[in-house]
Amino acid sequence: MVRRAVAVVTAIVLFGEAVGIVLVHVVLATVVDNQHMSLAGVDPRAMSTGTWVLGGVSGVLLVLCGLIPLVTAVRDRAPGRFARIALIGCAVVHGVLGALAVGLVGWAAFAVMMAVLGLLVLTLVSYGSREPGGEVGGGEGGIGAPAAA
Repeated sequence: MVRRAVAVVTAIVLFGEAVGIVLVHVVLATVVDNQHMSLAGVDPRAMSTGTWVLGGVSGVLLVLCGLIPLVTAVRDRAPGRFARIALIGCAVVHGVLGALAVGLVGWAAFAVMMAVLGLLVLTLVSYGSREPGGEVGGGEGGIGAPAAA
């Protein structure tokens, strides 16, 4: 029961993060476009368009990563191989961004990124891989199995 709640909360947080990332990129693109900012002679329109595209792609990826725990919670089954790899990649990105956020933004941003990382890891761990026998974990001789006499 708890693992379903964790997966749903993870999905909601990722959806909220997707909206936030898109809004931040919209503001950045608008500021770059209105101020006609340029970096090393790059056309301001190209910078603005690149920011729009990056915001859209980041938002779509976060929504797709948010759908994985949501579907996992609805089915109450462990995610498949590709879904687990996508969630692990999302967790790694959150870890790296959290490390960068300490120096650039501050400890509050680091705490938020680590909370999202914790939710992703908890979702992955709580839905361990399922064995064909219906057991979660290692099967014979795995964790929690009785020792052979």
